[in-house]
Amino acid sequence: MHERYAEGIRQMMFWNTHKKTAFFTAFIFFFTGAAFAQGNEKVVDRFETGSGTYVRSLLHDKTANSLWVGTSVGAMEIDLKSSTPLRTFTRNDGLANEYVFGMGIDSQGYTWFGTNAGGASRYKNGKWKTYFPMHGLADYWIYCFANDKDGNLWIGTWAGANLFNVKTGKFKTFVKELINEWVYGLGVDKDGRVWFGTEGGVSMFDGKRWKSWTHKDGLGADNPEGLPTSPNTGLGTRSRHDLTTEVQGMGTYNPNYVFSILIAQDGSIWAGTWGGGVSRWDGKKWTSLSSKNGLAGNIVYSIVQDDSGVYWFGTDKGVSRFDGKNWKTFGVKDGLFDEHVYALALTPGTNLWAGTKRGVVRIAAK
Repeated sequence: MHERYAEGIRQMMFWNTHKKTAFFTAFIFFFTGAAFAQGNEKVVDRFETGSGTYVRSLLHDKTANSLWVGTSVGAMEIDLKSSTPLRTFTRNDGLANEYVFGMGIDSQGYTWFGTNAGGASRYKNGKWKTYFPMHGLADYWIYCFANDKDGNLWIGTWAGANLFNVKTGKFKTFVKELINEWVYGLGVDKDGRVWFGTEGGVSMFDGKRWKSWTHKDGLGADNPEGLPTSPNTGLGTRSRHDLTTEVQGMGTYNPNYVFSILIAQDGSIWAGTWGGGVSRWDGKKWTSLSSKNGLAGNIVYSIVQDDSGVYWFGTDKGVSRFDGKNWKTFGVKDGLFDEHVYALALTPGTNLWAGTKRGVVRIAAK
């Protein structure tokens, strides 16, 4: 693990000092494209980040018109208009830890980086501030962010969820209210309700009351591939929380474990599960879509919805496109670097970016 980390740092620094222009020129070539055609997309660009690196998060900054790429060896920001690199951040530049699992932008324009064991680092106009538990942050392991209707910031950690007041700089922590304290997904709906994807199910907070759902309530499909139950239950030591979804090269099943949350355009809530596919809450019940319906893989790490209403799922077996009726899958044979797709993001011109081990690909209409 340490050798892979060191190699990733070396490769990132090599790009920065020797190949920066060539790499980033390639990285943003063709950013402006036509809107997605019906089933007419393909992988049009591939950008390698190194054999030992993982792309764990992607974020489109609408105000700056840039794309942030969060990896296991740092973060990069690319300007979408001028096709030039803006920033590359590692520990030497201000990040508390290079392993960036989640990113978000708060209502005051600060970019937040959630790191693996390094707390949360905040950046704006060349200035950094890093938050640790000593400042009120719930934990050192940070995985997701979401803005609420009042402009404050929700933060998902391995020890509950924080609500950060952007005006006072104070944190409020929620642990016992959640179905499980390990939070990987966050979303705020049009009514201001906050949705949490955890290792033990989905929780919702409406500002006054909490409610939670598990597989017993319909969350996650009933093991569509007949996979063995995952031993990574969230009940042991933290060393077991490595997000390894395979045992001896085989996938595993843990339907209560939710990696991702999406608030859809129609107000429905989508939850990406570990082995149970993706589940949709319509306000009354959960229904699930799995490989039996057309989903590429039943472990769903990331979900986005484009302007035309099409859903995109990052799974353990590629990217799936779903328009409500038809499915299309993009795998390694179609240009992905790896089957496990940890992060998805949409940028102007309806370009879909997919992050995997070894790099990022862009999917767009032909």
